[in-house]
Amino acid sequence: MNDANSASMDTRLLTAFLQVVRSGSFTAAARELDQDPSSVSRSVAALEAEIGTRLFQRSTRRIALTDAGRRYADRVEPVLAELAQAREEAATGNAEPEGPLRLGASVAFGQACIVPLLPEIRARFPGIELDLSLTDSNSDLVAEQIDLAVRLAPEVRGDMVVTRLMPTRYHACASPDHLRRLPVPARPEGLTEHPCLCFDLPDYRATWRFRSPGGEEAQVTIQPAMTISSALALHAATRLGLGVALLPDWLIGDDLATGRLTDLWPDRLATATSFDTAAWLVYPSRSFLPRRTRVMIDFLKERLGRADQ
Repeated sequence: MNDANSASMDTRLLTAFLQVVRSGSFTAAARELDQDPSSVSRSVAALEAEIGTRLFQRSTRRIALTDAGRRYADRVEPVLAELAQAREEAATGNAEPEGPLRLGASVAFGQACIVPLLPEIRARFPGIELDLSLTDSNSDLVAEQIDLAVRLAPEVRGDMVVTRLMPTRYHACASPDHLRRLPVPARPEGLTEHPCLCFDLPDYRATWRFRSPGGEEAQVTIQPAMTISSALALHAATRLGLGVALLPDWLIGDDLATGRLTDLWPDRLATATSFDTAAWLVYPSRSFLPRRTRVMIDFLKERLGRADQ
């Protein structure tokens, strides 16, 4: 075998090895690579023979990286990513990004923040075949083949690449109709006199926290008048005057600006979890990002990012 063919074969072996690392099994890796599991297994065995060490511990139920396998994966993944990126840049030059891109987000964030951008996305990137996956479940990016996702949380943990898209802030708010019946309390502790509408997560239906400009914090125990599992439905119920809710700025910015909703204490920070919350861009690994994913990351930062982050 000549040197060129040898280098080409090595790349295929490395690709198979890294896909097994990401997928956690030969079967899952074969599915991702559109190969037979036996072919993937042979590729990994050939790579082990070539470098002279075992990369996986195998049993009838599972496989696991050896220490040598983990070190090897950490070293070769960025190298393979650089080769793939160089190949794409050489092949495409200044061509427009194209190909399928699966973008994930929660239902409410997708509806409020991403759907309004779809006409611009289509106009700027006509070659990108966008698959917008909106779900409130905590999706497994690798298993569900999601290229890029937006996660809402104080922080995002796990073996993923995370970059902050924008800070988020929550507001205790109510409609003018509600406040005509029950005026705004002087302090957050007065919420005990108001029906509270709560998002169906433990933190949101138990205690709401408030922080004054001077740093004074108050914790208010909430007795939900109504618990709703959908952020969009919770938003709608608040606008209908059914009570006070804790809602994020990205969902109610227009309502606060037009007076459809009122922030009960605009000078105070409010939260059910942490005062430092954000929307994060998340993607599965540091290996090669196709140009279509990179331009989408830059676009979302441009259109949704904020100067105060």
